[in-house]
Amino acid sequence: MDFDAVRTFVAVAEAGQFQETAAELSITQQAVSKRIATLERNLGVRLFTRTPRGAELTVDGHAFLPHARELLRVAERAAASVRPGSRPLRVDVIASRLATSGLIRDFHRAHPQIELDVMKLFDVESAVAAIRSAAIDASFRAVAMPGRPLPEDIEAVRVLDEPLQLLTGPAHALASHRSVTVAQLAGHRIWMPGLAPGTEWTAYYDDLVAEFGLTIEATGPNLGVDALLDTIADTPALATFIGEQTRLVWPAGHGLRRIAVTNPTPVYPHSLLWHRDNLHPVLTTLRNHIAATTAGHDSPGTWIPNWVTRA
Repeated sequence: MDFDAVRTFVAVAEAGQFQETAAELSITQQAVSKRIATLERNLGVRLFTRTPRGAELTVDGHAFLPHARELLRVAERAAASVRPGSRPLRVDVIASRLATSGLIRDFHRAHPQIELDVMKLFDVESAVAAIRSAAIDASFRAVAMPGRPLPEDIEAVRVLDEPLQLLTGPAHALASHRSVTVAQLAGHRIWMPGLAPGTEWTAYYDDLVAEFGLTIEATGPNLGVDALLDTIADTPALATFIGEQTRLVWPAGHGLRRIAVTNPTPVYPHSLLWHRDNLHPVLTTLRNHIAATTAGHDSPGTWIPNWVTRA
């Protein structure tokens, strides 16, 4: 249905005059008449009767009027849902417990009036595809993987280098340490069942293993964070890596230990990705907020893979 014709019909019904409606819509009276005639032809009914006083609704016109108004309201809501600045900013954060969710949480606290839609896509390729199709406005990722650079229309900026920590149970051989060097981790089993082939985080840990000769196991099903914490607490031979800002809560009886890793400190390089043609005004607000509230990158004594874009 021609929404211009429907809008013209509602305007004539409210004004009662074709000439007044033409002036209101900034079109000619002939254009008003043509739109109404086209709408009547499409509906197969007469909507107005011409009288000396102007245009009066027919019985069918009265019946159609409330539906026409609702059509216009629906059309406006549909347009507003995708109009930059009128819809929420859609951001991908991978998982709700990670540091990037904290960045979004802090942004929301600083700008509570801004609407956000937060979602969790699986990997960088899914995120890039969603950005390019405009399904999302931005994504927090590790940027790229070896041999798989970002498309030219995708912009990226490093926003947070998150140090890794070792998480152990109370009976682990390293549980009493406040910090450990990367060299001290050699020979210890580090269990990470969430490592999925082809993802950016798996590429990161593959490089970490190759660089320092660590033993990282991804065996067994990924049953979620709670199952991981239960296993680490009960198995003295296992430890796992977590981000320093990853939010975790465990039962008091678990006695888990978060241990700093040093010399060097592996850091996970979170970046913000967006499409260079994205015009959502809140995206600029988000980028400016993050730039003003996060620290620098590539600090002395830290390690990242060589495929990560340097600051």
